[in-house]
Amino acid sequence: MRSVSLPVLGAMLLLSACGAPANKAPQPVAAPAAQVNAARLLAADEAANAGQWMSHGRDYSEQRFSPLTKLGTDNVGQLGLAWFADFDTRRGQESTPLVIDGVLYVTTAWSKLFAFDAKSGKALWAFDPKVPGEWAVNACCDVVNRGVAAWNGKVYLATIDGRLIAIDAASGKPVWDISTIDAGKPYAITGAPRVVKGKVLIGQGGSEFAQRGYLSSYDAETGKLDWRWFVVPGNPADGFENKQMEMAAKTWRGEWWKTGGGGAPWDSIVYDPKTDLIYVGTGNGAPWPAEYRSPGGGDNLFLSSIVALKPDTGEYVWHYQASPHESWDYDNTNQIMTADLPINGQTRHVVMQAPKNGFFYVLDAADGKLLSAEPYVPGVNWANGVDKKTGRPNINPAADYAKTGKTTFVSPFYGGAHTWQPISFSPKTGLVYIPAIQSSYAYGAARQDDNPMGQKLSISFAKSAELMAKTNPKPVSKGYLLAWDPVTQKEVWRAEVANSGRSGGTLATAGGLVFAGNSENGFAAYRADTGEKLWSTDVQTGAMAGPITYEIDGEQYVAVESGFRQTGNYYAPNYSRILVYKIGGTAKLPEAVPYVAPEINPPAAFGTAQVIAHGEEVYGRYCSTCHGSDGLSRGMFPDLRMSGALQAAEAFKAIVIGGALSKNGMVSFAKALQPDDAEAVRAYLVNRAIDAKAHAKPAAAEPVKAVATGPHT
Repeated sequence: MRSVSLPVLGAMLLLSACGAPANKAPQPVAAPAAQVNAARLLAADEAANAGQWMSHGRDYSEQRFSPLTKLGTDNVGQLGLAWFADFDTRRGQESTPLVIDGVLYVTTAWSKLFAFDAKSGKALWAFDPKVPGEWAVNACCDVVNRGVAAWNGKVYLATIDGRLIAIDAASGKPVWDISTIDAGKPYAITGAPRVVKGKVLIGQGGSEFAQRGYLSSYDAETGKLDWRWFVVPGNPADGFENKQMEMAAKTWRGEWWKTGGGGAPWDSIVYDPKTDLIYVGTGNGAPWPAEYRSPGGGDNLFLSSIVALKPDTGEYVWHYQASPHESWDYDNTNQIMTADLPINGQTRHVVMQAPKNGFFYVLDAADGKLLSAEPYVPGVNWANGVDKKTGRPNINPAADYAKTGKTTFVSPFYGGAHTWQPISFSPKTGLVYIPAIQSSYAYGAARQDDNPMGQKLSISFAKSAELMAKTNPKPVSKGYLLAWDPVTQKEVWRAEVANSGRSGGTLATAGGLVFAGNSENGFAAYRADTGEKLWSTDVQTGAMAGPITYEIDGEQYVAVESGFRQTGNYYAPNYSRILVYKIGGTAKLPEAVPYVAPEINPPAAFGTAQVIAHGEEVYGRYCSTCHGSDGLSRGMFPDLRMSGALQAAEAFKAIVIGGALSKNGMVSFAKALQPDDAEAVRAYLVNRAIDAKAHAKPAAAEPVKAVATGPHT
């Protein structure tokens, strides 16, 4: 389930720059065209382009390193807010803005795109692709968007419902709008496109639905499909698209085209001019337990891999598979970057990645040969190291939970030692800056291949919760900003995040700084060499997206998108913003709204023990992915123990079966559930709510501040 009726927290602002009237939409104003081409990206470090941020990772290397130096260790403490703008959504925000010729382009949840004057914050135009709310059920992890690409006067936006749209950069009007997916297939796009040699590259999500992942290339001027490269093989009876799919089929077992799939390349796509190759990171397998989708073994190519392709044709060149026989949701979609490193006395041109599985990889960019791989977080136990000769991990047999039949603690957890939050690399310090997570999770298998709602995880959240509840002390789960030496494969420093929170994306600069937000309302600057915190500010909500920096009229700016809600804080305001800072900035955020969580006020218990047990089973299978264990919100979605819909069977059924809140993303589950199933879930949630109320702590004397900001009420 995705949503239930909530108390109205107040009117939301569509978009208001600092000092602008609330609830007033920006009026379209002509903006300069986004004239980005290969020559400008290749010359990104030259003075003419040093102040720009023209592509997702700033330039082709995606190091997220800026050569700007007007902000440094001696004056970063003087940063102040220059301007900000609010967005019209409570959902999570993950966008890296672009700044091209004085215009800032930033996306928000539901794939909306906004353009601002990057100096003043004046709203120039806004574009809403009008994604159907019911499409949210096809997105495993919220309706986020990570940004756009720009090329020769157009901005390219990929939408959660699988479209790729070219938009005129000056006016905000669409030029062409095409679907990148087969009609009706449960794919979703959250990642930013890349433009390479006049082609727009885009992947998609959908591994959790056992769909075949693929990377597509479209003509940047016409939107015509140039080529497509599939990650996993289809039904052999239909023929294979290329020799790689024929090769990959030999690494799968059983009727995998019926029982499994995945590999969706939902984030990192990097072009390297030195090798003239595209590097794409591929996703996890579905269902999660490899033994279920490919009984009897097999590596399951090209899941959880880095794959090198020729940009002109999509022709395969090489691959490196980090997690063969992947069973733990260990994507390799995390940011990939290229760099020149001094290794064993010579300069090597390499590909680097810190994927979910906890190992930091350095590969030769030309042929994919493994140069080194070491765990960058403590406690990694799914594999006992990586064999340097074969490049293969030494997988721990006990971690194969489907094969053993035992619920097992595996580290890292499925969220990964690092996920989508951008990393950065400073050629000045030689360090990579990683939003790292130390964690573990209790994996338990459960046959669920008949899920009519699409997701085919085949793991049991109930088994996991049971083992987690019994374990004492609880497994560690904490985040920190990590400075990692990719040559020595050693930690240099770390900056902990309070309350076991998470570090946001990072930015490194030639001024000796690293910028990063976190899930605990903060945005900060650190010394790149030592990790000393030099400046911080309270942004009153989580800032997990990738920061950028740019220069206009001799002033250096730093921008970051904020908007994140921690577990249990669904009912607190989550005001999403773009925040822009400069030396001497004097703008002020409105004071945070006082916040008190709603009381748990369930109706009387009902239902037999058998009905409640059935409700727990149904909830664990269909609802817990979004709403968390026991109804406790993961942050993005409501805590169902507080739902007013629990008071009446008809109200609950209208949402779960009738789809009353489909426009908000909570679709009807009529394909999967009967009215009696919905009533059993309600009985289970009422039972959990009664228990929670009985053990609730007394309310605080003073209201708690909201975890977000804004002039919202």
